[in-house]
Amino acid sequence: MISTILLDVPGGIGTQNLIMFGLIAVVFYFFMIRPQVKKQKDQKKFTEELKKGDRVITTAGIHGRIYEVAETTFVVEVENGARIRFDKSAISLDASKALNAPKETKEAK
Repeated sequence: MISTILLDVPGGIGTQNLIMFGLIAVVFYFFMIRPQVKKQKDQKKFTEELKKGDRVITTAGIHGRIYEVAETTFVVEVENGARIRFDKSAISLDASKALNAPKETKEAK
């Protein structure tokens, strides 16, 4: 009885299984890998374009203005003139863009 059950198992991988694995790989690439690579490129471009005087927010939530730009670091001036050195990767892209976005004016009705 057991030998007949074991003999019923199909041998090899069928074309349907290969197609299914291929579709899973494509979906994984478009929904997970590609957006992450795009976000990394945007973050790198954003940090390269920052200059002295720009208002930023770090990933730790510290608000300030860029006082000095070095090759791999920024010096951020916070309240009361205190200056803190941060690595360029510590600047938050999303929060800093939201901080510097122009304010929308509400139309009077």
